[in-house]
Formats: sequence, structure tokens, C-alpha cells
Amino acid sequence: MRMFDYSFLKSLLVPSGFLSSISFIYGLKSKSDSLKDKFPDVFTGLRKTAIVESVKGSNAIEGIITSDSRIRAIVNESSAPRNHSEEEIAGYRDALNYIHENYESLSLSEALIKELHRMMLARTALPYGGQYKSEDNLIRERRGDGTTLIRWVPTSAKETPETMERFVGAFLDARDDSGVNQLLLIPVFILDFLCIHPFKDGNGRMSRLLTLFLLYKAGFDVPKYISFEEQINKDKGKYYEALKQSSLGWHEGKNDYIPFVGNTIFTLFRCYQELDRRFLTLRDNKVSKTERVEQAVLNSLLPVSKMDIASLLPDVSVTTIEAVLAKMVKEGKAVKSGSTKNARYSKG
Repeated sequence: MRMFDYSFLKSLLVPSGFLSSISFIYGLKSKSDSLKDKFPDVFTGLRKTAIVESVKGSNAIEGIITSDSRIRAIVNESSAPRNHSEEEIAGYRDALNYIHENYESLSLSEALIKELHRMMLARTALPYGGQYKSEDNLIRERRGDGTTLIRWVPTSAKETPETMERFVGAFLDARDDSGVNQLLLIPVFILDFLCIHPFKDGNGRMSRLLTLFLLYKAGFDVPKYISFEEQINKDKGKYYEALKQSSLGWHEGKNDYIPFVGNTIFTLFRCYQELDRRFLTLRDNKVSKTERVEQAVLNSLLPVSKMDIASLLPDVSVTTIEAVLAKMVKEGKAVKSGSTKNARYSKG
């Protein structure tokens, strides 16, 4: 039976780029928290959009698809589900809303994991929501020629209850250890959950719900405003490749978590980047072009280039952008770094 002890994370050797990214994420978190306090209406709008994108993205990864108009109707509860796929989509919405509304008062436990799974399948006729699998399951991969191969052999049904008890207990011990970085612990936990595959169905969607819950509990609530699931869906090939690499040797306790950890950190970083872009778009569309260029620099969570601003503000000419940036640097409102071609601008 697979054993779990996450204390190894205190001495885990990770690529230097990971540490830089984690440090940068902490900085971006602080800046985004500040903007959230200043512009609550903007973030309310972002949250509404993110819920729709999260429900759509997480289900799309699993091949559960309907039209955008139907997704919006289901998320806004203006229409009842019309088929099994839409029932699963509505169930994910229910579980996601439950996390959003209650995460502060909840703590990770087997009971919570089962409840989220029950909630996710409650609108379907499937009888096993909230119950660990009663039969062994296999993860199969379909090849281009129509044949299938066994991609993964999860923990047996017989061993799943005890494995989950040990697994959750190990996480709670590590969560309370100040020497363990949460941005390393969370993806390691999620990788283990996916390898156990404790439920007959819905493990992938459950892994994303748990990722959001644990990120929120750790103070990283950017997925409330930018869909973490949609960022995965945009590049799911890399997600599945990282999952594959990190699961090799898992049953023997010899797997390498680094690929999956790196994919999770990169996805979180992309959420902060997208938050930056959308914040500027929503905040600045009612002021003058000059003011919008200035705010693109002053309110940006990241140093921006001339082309970054042109992409964010397509109705503003490059000539205008260059003139405003030069004026800002001259007046000390902005700081220019890098060569002329690759120059970035940040608040002075």
C-alpha cells in the first residue's frame, strides 16, 4: 500500500526557476489584493465571468461540452439541465459555488471530499456520488487508430478507503508545518489524488475543485477572478504530459513530482497575468487614451512593454503609446528597464 509523508517537501530540490516563480507569485498576490480593495466592482464582474469559464473549462477537459449560451444559462440558473452532460455541468457549478461561499469555514477532510463528489453528481441519475469506488478502475487511452491501451492502474478499490485516510492525514500534517511551502504541497497532493483515483467517475473534475479549495485556503484566490480550469484547458496537452511524467513510478514511491508541480505553478502564474490584462480592459475603457496608457503602466501587476499596451488597448496607436511612455519616464511616473526593443515600463 502506498504510504504518504510530505515532510520531504522541506528539503526538496526544485529548479531555481520554480523558486523565482513562487516568489513572483507572492508579490503579484500582494498587488492584486491591493487592487481588489480599490476596485471591488471590477472584481465582482471578473468573478461572474470566471465562474462561467471555470464550469465550462473543467468539464471541457473531460469532454463534457455544450454551447456557451447553455453554459451561461446553467451557471446563472436561468435554465434547468436538458441532458446528462448538462446535469454534470450543473453539478460542477453547485460544488464550485459551495467552495466559493464556504471555503473559509471548511477544512480538508475525507468527509468534505466525499460531499463535493456527491454534490457534483447529485443532479444526475448516477448512484455512486460521494462514495469511493467499489470496483477496481483502469485509465485507458485511445490511440489515433481506434485501439486503446492502459494508461494507468489506480489504487485498488479494496485499498482505497485506508489509502485515502492516510493520504488526507499526511496532507493535514504537512499543511500545519511552517517549513512546507503550500505552493509545492498543493500540486503534490493533487497528483497523489489523481493517482489514487478514489471514485468511479469524476476524479479529474474533483482534482480541480480540490485545487481551487486548497489555493483559496492558502490565500491564493486569483482563480475566483480568472478561471484556473480554463487556463488548464487552453494547454491541456502540457497538463496531461506533466501528469504522465509525475505518475511514473508512483506505486513504488519513486515518482518525480516536479513536472506536475511546475505545471501548476505556471498555470497559477498565467492566472495572475490574465488578471492583469482583464483588469486593465474593464477599468480603463471610459477614460481618455492618454490616461488609459498611463493606467496600463501604473495599475499593471507586471512590467509592461509597448507592445503589451498596444495589445491591451487596440484602439490606441503605437505613436500615442510611445509619446505617453516617454512623457511618463521624463516626469518620473514610470521607470524604463531593458533595451529599446525589449523595454519594459513599471510604476515610478
